[in-house]
Formats: sequence, C-alpha cells, structure tokens
Amino acid sequence: MTTTVAAYAAPSAKAPLERTTIERRALGEHDVLIDIKFAGICHSDIHQAREGWGEAIFPMVPGHEIAGVVSEVGPGVTKFKVGDRVGVGCMVDSCRECENCKAGQEQYCVRGNIGTYNAVGYDGRPTYGGYSEKVVVDEAFTLRIPDGLSLDVAAPLLCAGITTYSPLKRWGAGPGKKVAVIGLGGLGHMAVKIAHALGAEVTVLSQSLRKKDDGLKLGADHYYATSDEATFTELAGSFDLIVSTVSAPLDFGAYLGLLKTGGALVNVGAPEEPVSLNLFSLIGGGKTLAGSMIGGIAETQEMLDFCAEHGIGAEIELIAAAEINEAYERVLNSDVRYRFVIDTATI
Repeated sequence: MTTTVAAYAAPSAKAPLERTTIERRALGEHDVLIDIKFAGICHSDIHQAREGWGEAIFPMVPGHEIAGVVSEVGPGVTKFKVGDRVGVGCMVDSCRECENCKAGQEQYCVRGNIGTYNAVGYDGRPTYGGYSEKVVVDEAFTLRIPDGLSLDVAAPLLCAGITTYSPLKRWGAGPGKKVAVIGLGGLGHMAVKIAHALGAEVTVLSQSLRKKDDGLKLGADHYYATSDEATFTELAGSFDLIVSTVSAPLDFGAYLGLLKTGGALVNVGAPEEPVSLNLFSLIGGGKTLAGSMIGGIAETQEMLDFCAEHGIGAEIELIAAAEINEAYERVLNSDVRYRFVIDTATI
C-alpha cells in the first residue's frame, strides 16, 4: 500500500516551493521506509528546481541529503532494522549489472543512476527527494549513519561530504601533499575539514578574505584571496591537488598555473555555463583537469565512518520548511555558513 506524506515541491520551473502531498511507493521486498528527520539544501537543488541544468520533471521535491530513522522494513531486508539511523544521498538505484556498478561506482552506471529526485525509476514512477516526511528506498542504496554523528550535521555529508571525500581520496590527499580548495561554501567547507583530517596541508582560495577566520578554524593552514592578482604569482606551482567546489566559471588557465608538474585540478562544482580552456596550460606541465561526481555506495559508507571517527559534521543553519524559498535566495547570495538543513518535523 502506498503512503501519502507531506512534502515541499516546486510546481514548475523557477516557481517557489510550496507545501503539498506526495505518494511514496508500497514497501517492496528489499525496501526500507525512512522517517526523514533532516534534509540538507544543496546548490544543485536550486540548479534543478530552476532548470539551470536543463529540462526537469515537475512537480519536483528536491533533497538528496537525507538523514532519518528506519520505521519499517521489507521482508527481504537484511542490512537494516526498525530504529536504525540511516541516510540517503544523491541516487536511489542503478542497473547493478554494468562494469561500473559491479566496481562500486554506481554513480557512473552505464545505464544511468536513478537520482533521488528529478528522475524516473525503473518502475516508471518519478522520484521525489528529501524535503518530505518519509521516503522508501532500496536497502542497497541506504547508508548507515554511525552513532558518533548527529543526524542534523550528518545530512549534508550524503552529498557535500562524499562529493569532496571521493576526489581527495582518489588523488591522494594526505601527509606531504599540498591541497587547495576553491571556494568556502557548502562543498568547500567540507573539503577543508576532510583534507585536513586526511593529513594534507590545506589552502583555501576564495574571492575575498571575508571568511578567512572560518577557514582557519575549519582546518585550513593558509587562506588567499583570488581577487588579488598577486595570489596567482605567489602560489604558482605550489599544489599537488586543487579541488574546485564553485558553480561559477573559472579562468582555468590561471588555476592550472598553481599546480605542480603532474598536479590535478578536479571539479566537483558544476557551472551552468560552458567554460573554455587553452590546452597549453595542461600540456606545459603534464597536468590533469578532471571531474568527480559524488561516490559509490561503499565509498559513501566509508566517508560516513571516516567522518564519525574524526568528529566531522557539516556546519549548519537549521531552518523550518517554511523558510526554504528564503534559504534558496540566501544560498545564491552566499549568505549561509555553511549548509542549510531543514527540520522536517516542520513540514
């Protein structure tokens, strides 16, 4: 039997989100029903609700940073029981059969992973995200939130945490490595915390020094303003790895100049506009310009366990559901430190 739950949805592109009701599917053999306690607001929610990344599915219930408690399980569920603290990230299914899925890289599923919202599941039904009271998810795409993490600060880890953890691990952030993080926002502040915990020497590259004190408290060793042209001269050839967390186009040539020979600039932010690049800025130093999209389910669990071990949660501002539209505008104005999280009890 389906379940009717309250939610906040965008009825059409660029329309304000409003309270509504949605149907959650009946519990399947391997499904868990989750009472959502907290849902983070990611910049990608805004991109999609306003069709910044292309045509979208409406009505849309955003939210892929979900933390809650299992309230019911299907008869075949083995990983979870009622009362378990769990999370759901950016995807809720994949083909599970392709090379990437079998390698634990479900986010790169050849058939295409099924997004937590703004997607159509294999059952033909649209998916709805975490700005709601409950969600039904296959146990294979449900994460266990360790007891050491509060659910409110854990919710943003399901996107912002794994989005930054994955490239930091893949490109070897750790002792003896110099890592720069472009932008100190929802993604950037997590990148700083995680890179610091991994043992890297961390530098924040931000437009101004406005958040310098915050950056240093979060674990950065250095903080520079990119609006100062001297920064690019002083730091030329300094970094093994640069992680760009911003969703605005960059002068990639300038930032690639900050890498050591063989260094990598990895993008996890996704601008709506195309970017250009002079390839000599790559060729000249054997450098890599790369992208990274969240992480697989196993790696996401690894990230949650790592964050619990190191006492890492997101820096959040808890809001009521009625404040979602205001929060969207504040995100666009960089007026949040550093992640809005919805108390879903207010839905």
